[in-house]
Amino acid sequence: MKVDADVVVVGAGPAGLAVAIAAEEAHLSCELVEKGVLVNSIFHFPHGMTFFTTPELLEIGGLPFVTPYEKPTRLEALKYYRRVVDTFGLKVALGEEVVGVEKAGDAFRVTTRGTRSEGPDTPQERTRRAGNVVFATGYYDHPNRLGVPGEDLPHVSHYYDEPHPFYRKRVVVVGGKNSAAIAALELYRAGAAVTLVHRRDSLSVSIKYWIRPDIKNRIKEGAIAARFETRVVEITPDHVTVEGPDGREEIEADAVFLLTGYHPDPDLLATLGVRIEEGLLKPEHDPDSFETNVPGIYLAGSIVSGRDTNLTFIETGRFHGAAVVRSILAKK
Repeated sequence: MKVDADVVVVGAGPAGLAVAIAAEEAHLSCELVEKGVLVNSIFHFPHGMTFFTTPELLEIGGLPFVTPYEKPTRLEALKYYRRVVDTFGLKVALGEEVVGVEKAGDAFRVTTRGTRSEGPDTPQERTRRAGNVVFATGYYDHPNRLGVPGEDLPHVSHYYDEPHPFYRKRVVVVGGKNSAAIAALELYRAGAAVTLVHRRDSLSVSIKYWIRPDIKNRIKEGAIAARFETRVVEITPDHVTVEGPDGREEIEADAVFLLTGYHPDPDLLATLGVRIEEGLLKPEHDPDSFETNVPGIYLAGSIVSGRDTNLTFIETGRFHGAAVVRSILAKK
């Protein structure tokens, strides 16, 4: 079967871009397909976010990430990855969601659906024939839901952006890891009345060492209220009902941030016959080549770790592309 591309990469984040660079350098035709914007997850990070890592650990393709800061910002990362695409001349289709992948002879048929400018919200379907398909879809699009009444109310969000709109408002932050701690601290310093709710008896040990003493001291002095060993049972337009060691309590809230983490969506992989580890949502794959149990279907980036999203970051996922391409070349 004649193919449109030797490799189609689903997802145009850093790991997907690294696959495309490795493919182009190996003279394999490659196209990235992204349902959102370039590096969509980074784009949706909080506007003022600073990465925990240093710039050289975010580099792909050997292109220097130049910044005057020890740790780069979200805006700098967006600029850098745009430069990556332009420098390497990568072929990227933005605003196209992959809705189907199926085996077609010795290749794969990849079907996408997007919105074009010909008419308002007119879905446009397109099919590509690919020799190999690499899933670099990450996990940030799929929050871990609590499954409680009121979770979809307008003032409830699974994503935190910036603190200013919540000045002099009552805000409940649910979670106990880095994102929850940072949000609680920023909201408090922007003049919000913050209550942190966490289902465990203490904050996560994964909180960065420079954030941990700050959040612990703010809780200790009462600047940020905290409810540990406490779970949310209901959210209404003006309060959050929680249940903890002292029974049920209603906490007044103008805004609620459910920062309880995210998970990958392996459903499309499963339809192809990729075996998924139940519970962990981890696709079966060779740890050296990142090829799944379905020949020609590969993984790159954080999706390789399933629900263990703290195991694979940009710093490590950027190396998956070279391994994937080596495996593809070895079959030729």
